[in-house]
Amino acid sequence: MHDTHSVPEPQFATYPSLRGRAVLVTGGATGIGASIVAIFARQGAKVAFFDVLDEPARQLITSLEPHVCSSPLYFRCDLADVRALQTVAKDAIAALGGVDVLVNNAANDQRHRIEDVTPEYWDASIAVNLRPQFFMIQAVLPAMKAAGRGSIINMSSISWMIPSTGVPVYITAKAAIVGLTRTLAHELGPDGIRVNAVLPGAIATEKQKRQVYTPEYKAEILASQALKREIQPEDVARLVLFLAADDSSGITNQSYVVDGGWV
Repeated sequence: MHDTHSVPEPQFATYPSLRGRAVLVTGGATGIGASIVAIFARQGAKVAFFDVLDEPARQLITSLEPHVCSSPLYFRCDLADVRALQTVAKDAIAALGGVDVLVNNAANDQRHRIEDVTPEYWDASIAVNLRPQFFMIQAVLPAMKAAGRGSIINMSSISWMIPSTGVPVYITAKAAIVGLTRTLAHELGPDGIRVNAVLPGAIATEKQKRQVYTPEYKAEILASQALKREIQPEDVARLVLFLAADDSSGITNQSYVVDGGWV
């Protein structure tokens, strides 16, 4: 007779250190970013997020209102516009009364062929996938240095490690983010500011399911992963929470992979 134990429901951590902390998230209206916004808000953090997707942002805030003490604040901003980014970052920090955590999440993994990349396309891709990460960090530094602490989490990707093909400019940006993370961890460590990177694998966001999750691609993902299940946006968000909380206070200059064991 076989033992038929049911799999217990997973139990997740609550981080007291995140209650009341001020958190900025770029690209927070959908996908992994929306999960990050939601999970911080549920921890009792004060969250502001930047995006250009007004309706998904509104829906996210509305869905969270019954469950959180402090509803997230949405700031509309095209992250490719550095001056606008600096302005909204300043406004968000003022609205939250400071900044303890920055999650550089925004990106666009649009497919492109080597032969089709023009200088203009290169600049436009870097302006979304790499440049905002640096200038957001620059924008939060005065407040973090004044506080003597801070946690910066930069979203990279396993795409440069596999490596993926058909997205060479995006791959370049995602690899550069790890280099940026490592050098800034050493530059900012004396100020008590930690800098780490998170590298998601194939994450089952609504966009990915809509655009690339064919049965063939899903089979390829599961064959590559050690864990034979789809990795969800919440799996990534929970790692970001840990890196933001005081529980990880001795961790900086690191890159953490969330991919079900692909790489």
